[in-house]
Amino acid sequence: MSELKDFKCPNCGGRLEFDANTQKLKCPYCDGTFDPEIFDEDNHYTVTSERWEDENIVEYTCRSCGGTIMADKETAASSCPFCGNPVVMTSNVSGIYKPKKVIPFKLDKKEAKNRYRAFLKGKPLLPDAFRSEAVIDELKGIYVPFWLFGGKANARMWFDATRVRHWNEGEYICTETSYYKLFRSGAVSFADVPVDASSKIDDLLTESIEPFDLSEGKDYSDNYLAGYYADKYDLPAEETRQKASSRIATSTTSLFSSTTGAYDSCIPSSSSISISNARQDYVMYPVWLLNVKYQGKMYTFAMNGQTGKFVGDLPSDNGKLIKYVILVFLGVTILMNGIQYLFYMMG
Repeated sequence: MSELKDFKCPNCGGRLEFDANTQKLKCPYCDGTFDPEIFDEDNHYTVTSERWEDENIVEYTCRSCGGTIMADKETAASSCPFCGNPVVMTSNVSGIYKPKKVIPFKLDKKEAKNRYRAFLKGKPLLPDAFRSEAVIDELKGIYVPFWLFGGKANARMWFDATRVRHWNEGEYICTETSYYKLFRSGAVSFADVPVDASSKIDDLLTESIEPFDLSEGKDYSDNYLAGYYADKYDLPAEETRQKASSRIATSTTSLFSSTTGAYDSCIPSSSSISISNARQDYVMYPVWLLNVKYQGKMYTFAMNGQTGKFVGDLPSDNGKLIKYVILVFLGVTILMNGIQYLFYMMG
């Protein structure tokens, strides 16, 4: 069982939060800073178990999508990071496995807001609701669970390739196509292939903000949750292994294709890929999420909390679109009338 920690500043008793800029636990009252990997309430080194049994980490359950998130007990949770609907606290966290590694947030909420505003620039037809400061303030930092897979891909691949030659014979243009059957075999080692371990977040969204740099990962500590949320994984490793195998197979095919040489075309025709020495780790990656509901549809935006890569879909305001078309039409009409009047005066 892990020691109970309440993230209180040992200097003044203020509530500590993880600061993305300094990578430290920071007190906003006395500016005290503490290393999250070694901090406890007595400033001693702590050793945690492999399971959460901590009364200071609580679960919140969404009334709408059923999503479960975790946070330290003093982090306010008023809306779900996944769908934007209200959440309620249910219980203390217990009985789920701790991640092996966590990548701490490097970009704070202020920077996430700036990146979101920059993402909206140059989009005049965007509905005003998306620019509302009240909406922007709903950006939430959440640690998203991932399974990392590794192993060796043993592959045998066949390719259909062609070379095309053109030449002239008198008034004729001749073409000769040569066909080849290529074979490649070998083994490729893979490490840290990520697969989202949460069913609440669209895989395309998390894949779009990759990559994450695990070299900046830290040994997991509950202290990194201070001021943030953490998604509780609901996809066991065995349910995501097929997705990882598919990503490994795609990368292996691409790598083998790059060795086939200079052909005019080269298409994989068949392959046999097996993965040996398979291994997996459970980690948490930092993500900023924002959900905006517009005309009955939810629009989700995500930002990599380590690199700042920002993605999301944006709708158009039909009213603004109509006004824009009318203005363009009026502009063209005035221009044409002006040209006609000019020709009339010249005539």
